[in-house]
Amino acid sequence: MMHNITLIYGDGIGKEVIASVKKIIDYSGADINWDIVEAGYSAQERYGTPLPDHVTDSIKKNRIALKGPVTTPIGKGFRSVNVALRKQLNLFANVRPIKSYDGVDSIHKNVDFVIVRENTEDLYSGVEHMVGEDAAESIKIITRKASERICRFAFELARKENRKKVTLVHKANIMKLSDGLFLNSGIKCSKEYEDIQFEEVIVDAMSMKLVQSPQDYSVIVAPNLYGDILSDLSAGLIGGLGLAPGANIGENIAVFEPVHGSAPDIAGKNIANPTSAILSGIMLLKYIGEVNRAETIEKALKEIFKDRAKCTEDLGGSLGTREFTQEIINQMKG
Repeated sequence: MMHNITLIYGDGIGKEVIASVKKIIDYSGADINWDIVEAGYSAQERYGTPLPDHVTDSIKKNRIALKGPVTTPIGKGFRSVNVALRKQLNLFANVRPIKSYDGVDSIHKNVDFVIVRENTEDLYSGVEHMVGEDAAESIKIITRKASERICRFAFELARKENRKKVTLVHKANIMKLSDGLFLNSGIKCSKEYEDIQFEEVIVDAMSMKLVQSPQDYSVIVAPNLYGDILSDLSAGLIGGLGLAPGANIGENIAVFEPVHGSAPDIAGKNIANPTSAILSGIMLLKYIGEVNRAETIEKALKEIFKDRAKCTEDLGGSLGTREFTQEIINQMKG
């Protein structure tokens, strides 16, 4: 079956790491027609906007996209392309698998859980304003509809992946109305999934527990801000953002992307680690039903990790982005 998939290289090292995963997926034999479009700084220069309409039109048409990192100016310039895509396409679930691999230096071994983050509201809603000249106010928005939707998504993911526990993260002891609404939504949903264990943990305690014993968790569901912070913290447990894939998923549209930044300081030097992008590509393949090809790529990647000589510099090896990519393909050849 032919799959039409939108491809966005992004900024900085995005062009290199997305080229890597595209080459690997193409070699796997997946029947994909790549619809290549441009977003980010290069699109800003060419079209006067970092997110031209034809980009979102392509994703709406194809319903699946693979996207590289896009640079967001700090404190000035255009707003985040990622946030804009999530809002325009209603990509309400941010999914971040956190998994350790043999051969990769990490704080913990045998880690395998998924963070499901509500993607459309909370303090990231963008509702903020100045109060006079000396104060600024950001509005935290939590709705019952979005909270129940993301909690149900987390439970459904647990069932699909045969995971036995969902942990809801909140701060309802202090923010009794907003986080209280999120917590109560999770408790309500949990009653529909009696085959799955449910627990709730306050976010600051969760930060400690993840550092101490991440093996205790399977699916974690959280509001936008907490999920964002815990996702990066968790990536640090398994070797860093370069080993963490991600997806933004809506009712019928999904965008897969590496979770690291565009790293313009190393762009074009053939030293970027494409693992996060490759793992995101594996997620994409599983999502579209190409499970066997996804597993073939993941198996090859696991074998490469066991031999540091075949890894990129950040993983203890000496290979460049292109050479690392070729090693994975060689491993797939058998």
